[in-house]
Order: sequence, then C-alpha cells, then structure tokens
Amino acid sequence: MAVSVYIIVMAGVTYLIRMLPFTFFRKKIKSKFIRSFLKYIPYAVLSAMTIPSIFSSTGNVATSVVGTFTAILLAFFDLPLIVVALSASLAAFLTSLIV
Repeated sequence: MAVSVYIIVMAGVTYLIRMLPFTFFRKKIKSKFIRSFLKYIPYAVLSAMTIPSIFSSTGNVATSVVGTFTAILLAFFDLPLIVVALSASLAAFLTSLIV
C-alpha cells in the first residue's frame, strides 16, 4: 500500500515539474537575460552534482585535485570524452600510489 502511494506521489511531482513551464510560459521568452539564464541552468546543475562527488570519491583530496586538473586540461584541448575520463582516472590512481 505504502509503495504505491510513493509511486503515485513521485509520478505527480515528476508530471508537475514537466508541466508547469508549459503552463506559465505560453509565449516565446524574448528577454535575452532570461534566455541566457535558462541556457546555463543544466550546466550549473550538473556541476553542482558532479564537483562534490569528484572530491569525495577517492578519499584523498590530492588525488582528486590531480585527476580534476588532468580532466580540465585534456578537455581544454578538445580530446574525446573517453580519453579525458580514462586519463583523469589513471592520473588519480597513479597519484594515490605515490602519495
């Protein structure tokens, strides 16, 4: 009984989150400020979820910093995602062996 109530509440909340923007914003948003603000929300949310996980995943801040720096550096040079992820993981691993 309780599980079905949780599923119904979860479905309702998910529906409301997806339906409310269509209800309130019927016309195209013309403000450049609001459009640019809405454009960067996914990046901000993804960063807010990812950054804390990066620094708590290894248990050592030094390995996390080295891995993050490696990932940022390789991403800056437009390398493929798999190369960036594997290189950052390898850098963090090698740092953990040294430290």
